[in-house]
Amino acid sequence: MAHRWKSTLSHADVTPYDAYLNRRQLMGGALGLGLVSAAGMARASQADLELNSWEDITQYNNFYEFGTGKEDPFKHADALTTDPWTVTIDGMVERPGEFDFEDIMAEMTIEERIYRLRCVEAWSMVVPWNGFELSDLLAMAGVKPEAKFVRFETLYRPDEMPGQRSAWIDWPYIEGLRVDEAMHPLTIMATGIYGKPIPNQNGAPLRLVVPWKYGFKSIKSIVRITLTDEQPVGTWEQLLPREYGFYSNVNPEVDHPRWSQADERRVGGGLFAKKIPTLMFNGYKEEVASLYEGMDLRANY
Repeated sequence: MAHRWKSTLSHADVTPYDAYLNRRQLMGGALGLGLVSAAGMARASQADLELNSWEDITQYNNFYEFGTGKEDPFKHADALTTDPWTVTIDGMVERPGEFDFEDIMAEMTIEERIYRLRCVEAWSMVVPWNGFELSDLLAMAGVKPEAKFVRFETLYRPDEMPGQRSAWIDWPYIEGLRVDEAMHPLTIMATGIYGKPIPNQNGAPLRLVVPWKYGFKSIKSIVRITLTDEQPVGTWEQLLPREYGFYSNVNPEVDHPRWSQADERRVGGGLFAKKIPTLMFNGYKEEVASLYEGMDLRANY
């Protein structure tokens, strides 16, 4: 791949996973096979990071297709069928079509990305994703120059996703990015966590991860990607446009209308976990601030 990204986090910062007792041996072998970017293994300060468990990552989620409670996805997502799985890529592309998940994976270089995850609800964690850069998937279809935005759509299957039986959301779930955001090397399609296939409740088999934006932008269980010249209206933007804008960049200086975004609670620290300051662009300012040069980030929230 043409792009390389240097991490500011290390394995010392990651939610620990009991089954990863042989972590160093595993990672050494993965590096030898070219599965992990050596540049992504740079060490960093961990003084302000709370440790989480595998259970926190997989049992504390927002995935309203399975219910509105944080544990609902873990309780109900087993019913979701993820094999076979296809992703339709259409709109302003040279080679539109329906792409089989296995065929996509055969073309991609999977690597580990250790990213902060910041929810708009002011909680956070650190997750070791496995996946590939979204730009590589879009290259399979060939993005036309006139395309300005990318629209994403989640699976709609209410017989397996009980939350979709409620009409308070106009299903399926929709999200969108500008093309330059989608093509940024930080933007990935995650297919795993801790080297294991991504669990259903975390967005199996394929989810978007945009680490400098609030978590709801990282749409799960994707079945359609559309290149367009019109700015998509995401599900939360449609429901509450005053609270959830198109960009939804992590910004501690712009509060949610109902709560502060200046700090966050690390999942796993208990009811009285100490809050820590939220970082601009979730700590990825150096990499992504140039995307928004000259923009009013309060107006374009």
